[in-house]
Amino acid sequence: MKTLVIARATFKEAIRQPAFYVLIFLASFYLFWSIFVSYFTFGEDIKMYKDTGLTTISFVCLLLSLLTASSTVADEIEGKTAITLLSKPINRRQFLLGKYFGIEAAVLLMLIVLGIMFGSGVWYKYAYDLRETSGGEVIAAKRLGQVFQVLPGLALVFFEVSLLTAISVAISTRLPILVNMVLCITVFFLGHLTPVLVKATGGDTANDLVQFMARLFEFVLPSLEFFNAGPSIATGAMIPWTEYVLPALVYCVMYSAVALCFAFILFEDRDLA
Repeated sequence: MKTLVIARATFKEAIRQPAFYVLIFLASFYLFWSIFVSYFTFGEDIKMYKDTGLTTISFVCLLLSLLTASSTVADEIEGKTAITLLSKPINRRQFLLGKYFGIEAAVLLMLIVLGIMFGSGVWYKYAYDLRETSGGEVIAAKRLGQVFQVLPGLALVFFEVSLLTAISVAISTRLPILVNMVLCITVFFLGHLTPVLVKATGGDTANDLVQFMARLFEFVLPSLEFFNAGPSIATGAMIPWTEYVLPALVYCVMYSAVALCFAFILFEDRDLA
């Protein structure tokens, strides 16, 4: 119950900050404007729209989670307001869990809003491109299939942001907002590049250090390519919910739990006075 109270307060704080509405406006503007952009892909513009749309939603949701984690955890610790809250019958684990779930609720709200706009954009752009290129008849079932294809992608975006939010909360217990954002963005890029680095250095024995670092990053950092819906969108295939999305959820929960346990350790002996 105490965790839920903190989560509710964190959620309200997150959606009241100007960044929440600015990010929604910018992402919404891009999702609308890019409907009418020609990608010169010979009738495959809808795939580019879905790929760039998911990337945009992922970026703004991640930015919201990083800003909120820093402002509600790091700033409260640095501003000595966390000690007031923890002087009540609330322990440090409940404090961090409440912050995490509050941030997650704000991210989920943003994802739902942008997801509805994105799905509407996919619905409209499929018919728009068909009329512009061939003038063929628009079949409602195919339009609906295009929308259904991006739904697993939106779920994967939420899983990825949830995992990075747990890492951001852990970092926020010790470091300020700027360092937190730099580290999390670094984890984001390395998490996507690590499989490529491991594959590229797999048969290279000339530089053992590079190969060792690639393997180290693969072991320590989250494998964020697991949440990348781009290959499926490029081939026009549907991401299976039970065979892929569900294992991705399990991976997200397990890694997030490890990151939050690490946050508990970092925060347990943090001097708040």
